[in-house]
Amino acid sequence: MSQATIESILQEERLFQPPAEFSQTAHIKSLQEYQSLYDKAKNDPETFWAELAEQELHWFQKWDKVLDWQPPFAKWFVGGKLNISYNCLDRHLNSDRADKIALIWEGEPGDSLKFTYRELHRLACKMANALKSMGVQKGDRVGIYMPMIPEVAIAMLACTRIGAPHTVVFGGFSAEALKDRLLDAEAKVIITADGGWRKDAVVHIKDQVDKALADDGVPSVEKVIVVRRTGHPINMQTNRDYWWHELRKAAADDCPAEPMDSEDTLFILYTSGTTGKPKGVVHTTGGYNLYTHITTKWIFDLKDTDIYWCTADVGWITGHSYLVYGPLSNGATTVMYEGAPRESNPGCMWDVIQKYGVTIFYTAPTAIRTFMKMGEALPLARDLSSLRLLGSVGEPINPAAWMWYYRV
Repeated sequence: MSQATIESILQEERLFQPPAEFSQTAHIKSLQEYQSLYDKAKNDPETFWAELAEQELHWFQKWDKVLDWQPPFAKWFVGGKLNISYNCLDRHLNSDRADKIALIWEGEPGDSLKFTYRELHRLACKMANALKSMGVQKGDRVGIYMPMIPEVAIAMLACTRIGAPHTVVFGGFSAEALKDRLLDAEAKVIITADGGWRKDAVVHIKDQVDKALADDGVPSVEKVIVVRRTGHPINMQTNRDYWWHELRKAAADDCPAEPMDSEDTLFILYTSGTTGKPKGVVHTTGGYNLYTHITTKWIFDLKDTDIYWCTADVGWITGHSYLVYGPLSNGATTVMYEGAPRESNPGCMWDVIQKYGVTIFYTAPTAIRTFMKMGEALPLARDLSSLRLLGSVGEPINPAAWMWYYRV
């Protein structure tokens, strides 16, 4: 039996300590320090989270009560007002982060874009104003069905800016799956794209929207905003469908962030539906903003100089939390990639790390096992020396995959 096979079936008990130089500069420098934080959170959760909320986030109005706990319901920072779009964008504009790169985007065909915090703020404001011009108000739901392009993050930040809960639907879902989620959320507007690129092929995103809305399939939807990505011909329905690049030209550059109650709905994200009808999981503003902010900062030891890449699709909670909101709330540089390993470029993920000097890489065990099958030659042919921290998400990682990830 090979060593790799043994490693895949044994109970793993080895502990790998970080290098001393890593620990010396880390936010949490030791297991003892972590245990101290854990004990404080466990023994006095209200003080623990209140201190972090005050230190780490901007509040328009401080809360009256930290926690209203009536099992199984918990309300955090009751009476407090904040805005996650403000915390991800505006508060960085009065600092040296204003012209720092907020988002690096790489398209599958090789096109790329970079956005500073100032630029991302301007575009989020423009889209927020476009939504308001279509009658979207605080509390209205907005559907987002897009490929992995910058506008998906801009759309999320625009919605939360004006208090319109978004419901992002994974761009790989069918028209029927999209329709079910839009119906349940009673979405007023959908933000989408003509298409996207996936494994060297164009994915026809807008066609799926048209099918979902056919025959008044989702009566609540009044308008559709379409981003031009691939440029292939699509149907544009008069008085319903609008090009984003045209709306962007007409929209004002500034849109004040709406002060949101800490318990106001931030977004609705639906479960996959593999165990029954998809369920809309409601996330509220204050608790989500603080939790994703502090977990991104502590778990990934996030520093101002890091280039951070979470490979998750924004259609899932990991993409929401650890590609968009967590990194941007911390003022980090976050990477978004449209594509996936494919026959024409099986080493594309390693190319992105090398090209942008990624320092933190967060991916799934399934992806790691795919990398293993492709062989070590692909990563070893690239300069990956910028990497300082690796993360794994989505499922328990088996020992063989962990060891390969750690070693290679």
